[in-house]
Amino acid sequence: MTISNTVKITPELIASHGLKPDEYQRILDLVGREPTFTELGIFSAMWNEHCSYKSSKKWLRTLPTKGPRVIQGPGENAGVVDIGDGDVVVFKMESHNHPSFIEPYQGAATGVGGILRDVFTMGARPIAAMNALRFGSPDHPKTRHLVAGVVSGVGGYGNSFGVPTVGGEVNFDARYNGNILVNAFAAGLAKADGIFLSQAKGVGLPVVYLGAKTGRDGVGGATMASAEFDDKIDEKRPTVQVGDPFTEKCLLEACLELMASGAVIAIQDMGAAGLTCSAVEMGAKGDLGIELDLDKVPVREERMSAYEMMLSESQERMLMVLRPEKEEEAEAIFVKWGLDFAIVGKTTDDLRFRILHQGEEVANLPIKELGDQAPEYDRPWVEPAKRAPLAANDIPQADVAAALVKMLGGPDLSSRRWVWEQYDTLIQGNSLQIPGGDAGVVRVDGHASKALAFSSDVTPRYCEADPYEGGKQAVAECWRNLTATGSLPLAATDNLNFGNPERPEIMGQFAKAVTGIGDACRALDFPIVSGNVSLYNETNGQGILPTPTIGGVGLIDDWSKMARLGFASEGEVILLVGGPAGWGSHLAQSIYMRDIHGRSDGPPPPVDLAHEKKVGDFVRKLIHSGATTAVHDLSDGGLAVALAEMAMASGIGATVPGLSGADPIPVFFGEDQSRYLVTVKFGGQSQELQALWNEAKALGIFAPWIGTTGGSELKLGSARAISIKDLKTAHESWFPAFMEA
Repeated sequence: MTISNTVKITPELIASHGLKPDEYQRILDLVGREPTFTELGIFSAMWNEHCSYKSSKKWLRTLPTKGPRVIQGPGENAGVVDIGDGDVVVFKMESHNHPSFIEPYQGAATGVGGILRDVFTMGARPIAAMNALRFGSPDHPKTRHLVAGVVSGVGGYGNSFGVPTVGGEVNFDARYNGNILVNAFAAGLAKADGIFLSQAKGVGLPVVYLGAKTGRDGVGGATMASAEFDDKIDEKRPTVQVGDPFTEKCLLEACLELMASGAVIAIQDMGAAGLTCSAVEMGAKGDLGIELDLDKVPVREERMSAYEMMLSESQERMLMVLRPEKEEEAEAIFVKWGLDFAIVGKTTDDLRFRILHQGEEVANLPIKELGDQAPEYDRPWVEPAKRAPLAANDIPQADVAAALVKMLGGPDLSSRRWVWEQYDTLIQGNSLQIPGGDAGVVRVDGHASKALAFSSDVTPRYCEADPYEGGKQAVAECWRNLTATGSLPLAATDNLNFGNPERPEIMGQFAKAVTGIGDACRALDFPIVSGNVSLYNETNGQGILPTPTIGGVGLIDDWSKMARLGFASEGEVILLVGGPAGWGSHLAQSIYMRDIHGRSDGPPPPVDLAHEKKVGDFVRKLIHSGATTAVHDLSDGGLAVALAEMAMASGIGATVPGLSGADPIPVFFGEDQSRYLVTVKFGGQSQELQALWNEAKALGIFAPWIGTTGGSELKLGSARAISIKDLKTAHESWFPAFMEA
């Protein structure tokens, strides 16, 4: 059959598809002729950064991805981890950064929809969602509009679909003015023997299109997500998809019902690059060819070209390889749920990707070279420069109480209640902890005591100052947040957001951050089982802060022993577990230095991974023993902010005298790592407390008694006492005032 091509392939057209001259030459060598317009679009979709990971694959291979509980690591729609009793948790995090900057509501909504599909494509029912959001400076003219749109989009899709949003992050920095970040996480539950993969098997089997109809929305979305922005950003609005959460809910139920019927051989959701990516990945993984007849694809717009159909990113769609004898039963399920079901092709044994449209063959390409043999680059990179430490006498002073109130009432540390109250955090009825604590916690349905904890973390300013230490710290903080609930951290997913990898300094940030992530995951037995890389987050040459977000999952065997953030009662001993003998010392890159003194010099706090593991295991043991009444990890803002958060969560104050003769600034605002605040049931002269100290000392862990809970004020050292009411007023006021301005 003659290949049909009616569009002239020009250098300008090639460049507009994000393909470099050497990549186009590789296409010519592979195909042996000039590609058709449809083929050019297919190569563009499959070889762009978003789908092929061509700049990051070398470094991703260095990450630890295996462990005794890991059932499925990277390479599938989501990772799968064993939680015992024949159950597994399925989870992943993915970016929708570029679309959300262009059209915030639909960009964020379809980001949520896409990550939910990744989870239920594996056969899991979604039970929890999170999001990590990063916006530009609050005084930038677009920031408020973007915050409102993104938060509405996340809530509009997740609430309608019926999954609780249990945690996340929201941060502001001028470096995100031109590129916001919307990282969406989802987790689901499945049976260990009921996991579905995307690898096609068997020759001559039907390839089935499922779900919603195909339209022109999102055409070229993956290519757009693999390029920098410029001043013509609004012209890219048509590349943003449009979501329908009610259709997705029907798709979930239909897919799970179909999977239970035994009809499914392989299944892949249509996300980035739509029909192209899903078909190629299924065939390439299974060492099979795929033939598609586009005349059989359900469409909702007239006169769609083959190019548009192959690159459309219309939402709520799946592609499946089906057992032929189950065809009638499968179609009846989808008709019942009001969804399209169409046999659009078949598997073949020739390793070719063939596309038919209106009786003509418009594409005939080698499927392996499109899929798992796409280009791979070893980009040049430079070692990030080390920052000199602050001088020992360089400790700028401030009133401790005033500084704390200002930090709690600022953009980064203020309450996110305005955000998470727009999300349904309780739907499904299993949420044990809602946003605002160290981690979200959800009961495992069908079990009397089992629960899962979820957290998302990264500190971009640390990553900018030292990508290696920042990568380590992102993992350690996520692991620490999970531990603070009493959960055993099981595994992680990553969302690696960086600028243009063709700039050696950006590639250096990426390489060192991934190395730090890998070292931390190995030390903490916290493998990476899924993830996403988002590069080219730049506008007019201005890149974002390096932001390797880590999403983690932990297991709680008995949620009745779960730890919470707020002080439990008055008169309890407060311990600072895990820190240095001086309680705190590291001020460089701290919120105190940035927000109170406008300084961002010096290195981030280092993470001693062996110490981190030892301290976390000790704290978890304390929680499981029933000794603790409240637990909170220390992070942004140091000891003072952590104490204030525990007081505000409970309405109970505390008195913390400070260290005699020590400068209170590093003591209360230093951001040293591997630290937890713990309150215990027993008094200061008890044998139980002495035994705790003896055990901590034997492990080399410093765990001093730093204060006592009680009253309605927070008293830090010699600083004036601050009422919990005043703390709450400062903490709760910033976000609503900003959004209502």
